[in-house]
Parts: sequence; C-alpha cells; structure tokens
Amino acid sequence: MSDTERPPTLAARVLARSVIAYRQWISPALPARCRFYPSCSAYALEAVTRHGALRGSRLAIWRLLRCHPFHPGGFDPVPDPDRRRANVTGAGIV
Repeated sequence: MSDTERPPTLAARVLARSVIAYRQWISPALPARCRFYPSCSAYALEAVTRHGALRGSRLAIWRLLRCHPFHPGGFDPVPDPDRRRANVTGAGIV
C-alpha cells in the first residue's frame, strides 16, 4: 500500500493492515482458488482504501459471500465511490 492509497480513517487503516497480514502470512499457505479478478483480498484492500471502513467492509463481505462453486466468478472491480452519490443526486428532486 503506497502513501497515495492510504485509507482515510484509523478503522480503515486497521482493516487494511489485517488484509495485508492475511495476504502475507495466511494466503501463501492456502492453495490458489480465487474465482474472481481481482482476488478477494485485493478487492477488500481496495474497497477499504477507496470507500472507508464501513462501506469497504460491506463490499468485501458481499464479495466473499459470492465466492462459492455455484457462482461463475470473473472480473469484478470495486465500484467507484462517486457512482453511488451520482444516483442519489440525480433523483430529480426540485
């Protein structure tokens, strides 16, 4: 994680460090079996970095729940932070 990608809050930094620790210590001991690109740990790290602790965790958990043999997997990028706000502000409220 570079300085330009530093998570915004202390909680997000703690979560990001836990994902980094998982990638460094636990993941190498497990066989490669990821169904998605980017991998679930890379997705979680990017989600927490871009969206903060709460929404980033929610996105990462949703991704992990979809990681099972009956889901086709594939390319699944982290959504843009501004995409959600654009839908709310574009509601046509006068």
